[in-house]
Amino acid sequence: MFDPAQLERLLDRAESVLTRLESRLPPPCPTPDWQQTLACRWRRQQGYGRLVPVHQVHPIRLADLADIDDQKERITANTRQFVAGQPANNVLLTGTRGSGKSSLVKAVLNEYADQGLRLIEVDKDDLTDLAEIVDLVAGRPEKFLIFCDDLSFESGENAYKALKSVLDGSVAAPPENVLIYATSNRRHLMPEYFSENLETTRVDGEIHPGEAIEEKVSLSERFGLWISFYPFDQDSYLHIVAHWLKSYGFSKKAIAAAEREALNWALGRGSRSGRVAWQFARDYAGRTGVRP
Repeated sequence: MFDPAQLERLLDRAESVLTRLESRLPPPCPTPDWQQTLACRWRRQQGYGRLVPVHQVHPIRLADLADIDDQKERITANTRQFVAGQPANNVLLTGTRGSGKSSLVKAVLNEYADQGLRLIEVDKDDLTDLAEIVDLVAGRPEKFLIFCDDLSFESGENAYKALKSVLDGSVAAPPENVLIYATSNRRHLMPEYFSENLETTRVDGEIHPGEAIEEKVSLSERFGLWISFYPFDQDSYLHIVAHWLKSYGFSKKAIAAAEREALNWALGRGSRSGRVAWQFARDYAGRTGVRP
């Protein structure tokens, strides 16, 4: 027979179990106030993703980035189209380390933030959540850059397939208010091996790459705009050093006197890059008592 007392005890136990489970779940993730928030990071906690506002966005401006004028022109033109509601492309910025790829994306955000541009930074390991992130901002009036920094993959990674799907491989069309801007030291985002060239075949005089090469090229080709960065020569490096030292209040004479130290600094680091120039300027300003 049906025992009401037994059913009540069962319901009490179920309610107790649910209460304990709820206490272990993270609190509901508040929706960022995109009127006040310029950038967010996607973070996972206890298996749940959330958008965490960045309270102090890097203040770098386009004017701070010297000797990459062509790259600045191309990415600003694309971003200007995007915020204006015109067709624009996903962007892949590739090239030597420290050449300004990431800084250029941050500077573009600062340039167009007052026109509704916003940024969401996503780590490579969290790219499997891209579809969920896109759904969170689809339909909003702001324009969103999903920023993936220092991107590279190994064969078979799930994040690689998730990125391909969001870029141009899903039955669902990407929303008009979202673009992906990614930086990488690799043009094709995946390691390439000499043995893969052995798969190349010739048919009627035409060269056909093997399947492994085709697979690696297919991801980078989903980015409509490729922007390449190259190592700086000595003059360009010193020009960037001069820019940063000037921002710290050094005179032309003092900047000229620092050139030898700047070159030795680059020699010690084994690189002449925008990042190395900025690091030298900070060190030099600190040692000589100039406050940043």
